[in-house]
Amino acid sequence: MSSPYAAQQLTPIYQCDGDLHRTLQSLKDHLHQVCAHHANRPVRIETIDGDVFEGHIMHCDRGILYLGLSNEGYERAFFPGPVNPYSNFVLPLVLFNLLAISLI
Repeated sequence: MSSPYAAQQLTPIYQCDGDLHRTLQSLKDHLHQVCAHHANRPVRIETIDGDVFEGHIMHCDRGILYLGLSNEGYERAFFPGPVNPYSNFVLPLVLFNLLAISLI
């Protein structure tokens, strides 16, 4: 099945500048190396929007940092009781949205 848009030339409403693209790629590569070097370490992360998260760096891949958030000391939903060690959250964060990563 062909798309009705295939025959016409699409005009981009945004196109990343070549220098900016190279800078962002370099930043992504650098953050990937930093995160890979500190995998499984406890960190505090601050985003550009001012959100702060604490957890362990689980994995970093394709511009996404996976931060394991501990639910230690917290009860989930309406079910009080023993904490399931396998119920921790993993939060995906976009590398370009990170302002600071600090070891804790």
